[in-house]
Amino acid sequence: MQKLKRLTLHGFKSIRHATIEFGALNLLIGANGSGKSNLVSFFRLLNEMMGGRLQQSIATSGRAQSLLHHGAKRTPQLRAVLDFETDAGINTYRLRLSHAAGDTLVFAEESVQFDRIGVPAAQGPTSLGSGHMETRLRGEADKGQATARVFRHLLNTCRVYHFHDTSSTARVRQAGYIGDSRLLMFDAANLAALLYRLKSAEDSTAYRRIVGTVQLIAPFFDDFDLRPTGPHEQEIFLNWREKGSDQLFGPHQLSDGTLRAMCLVTLLLQPVEDLPALIIVDEPELGLHPYALNVIAALFQKAAAHTQVLISTQSSSFLDNFEPEDVIVVGREPDGSTFTRLPPEKLAVWLEEYSLGEVWEKNVFAGGPH
Repeated sequence: MQKLKRLTLHGFKSIRHATIEFGALNLLIGANGSGKSNLVSFFRLLNEMMGGRLQQSIATSGRAQSLLHHGAKRTPQLRAVLDFETDAGINTYRLRLSHAAGDTLVFAEESVQFDRIGVPAAQGPTSLGSGHMETRLRGEADKGQATARVFRHLLNTCRVYHFHDTSSTARVRQAGYIGDSRLLMFDAANLAALLYRLKSAEDSTAYRRIVGTVQLIAPFFDDFDLRPTGPHEQEIFLNWREKGSDQLFGPHQLSDGTLRAMCLVTLLLQPVEDLPALIIVDEPELGLHPYALNVIAALFQKAAAHTQVLISTQSSSFLDNFEPEDVIVVGREPDGSTFTRLPPEKLAVWLEEYSLGEVWEKNVFAGGPH
């Protein structure tokens, strides 16, 4: 079992300085502008970095000035330390990105370190150099550097999912390449291909669970109708059928909420061995009926038994499904965002009469909606 134990982050967007301890299930709540989405976007930046697209991501995000806390003049560097806990010990990855000409960021420092449990550290961090534009983790891992290889795997399996775009041009509503079915993409563009693989597997238990859960959320839904099409049968659409009808429906005939629910259900009910090491989802409640939201909350809890989960939400009804110890309250002080674990013992009296969501709405603890 591997998990992100701690993140220390300096100088990123609204986050001037924060040290966040993570558990199996982590629920970010807070008012608009508090910094929830900024933390999620840091992990998205890591996803892009591991794909060799750091410079492209910086350019399309408003360049470095928009990423550094209050701009480059006040914060010339972004620093982060990620501590991953494994059965063998603690793996630490450090990066320091410095503002550079062209309003971009370059690596001023990048290092990895492994401390074995119960054994005094024999050496300090292993430097991966400085002055480079893209991470050297991938190259060092390819050369056989053991700790870099571990971190390439760890960071590649911390994945941000964003299912907000369900417009008519959203990729999930278009034809997809049937061979792109190993991992669910961040926007579920390959949802049909992934479901087709699960349905065609020798053990299709995961597929049947997904269909059954979608039926709970959308009672009219019968099953997906997934068939290869196009040149050489290399394309596939997210077609589906309705109960009591022999008509074939396409992805453009799904409501936004139903489509988002299908994406979330598939993400959380895929086989355990396919789950990312850390699942990060921003505002999963968007467009979902309260009953559907309760079903999705239960799936997040189930997934947290096998992997780590980080969720950002503003929904009090969604919050009702979780325990106080799962919650990280995000606040906004004059010098930046704050991240604080809820103290369950201080809420015990309130929770005798009110749900957790109601307590949040009453601003009993910092970071309330008002």
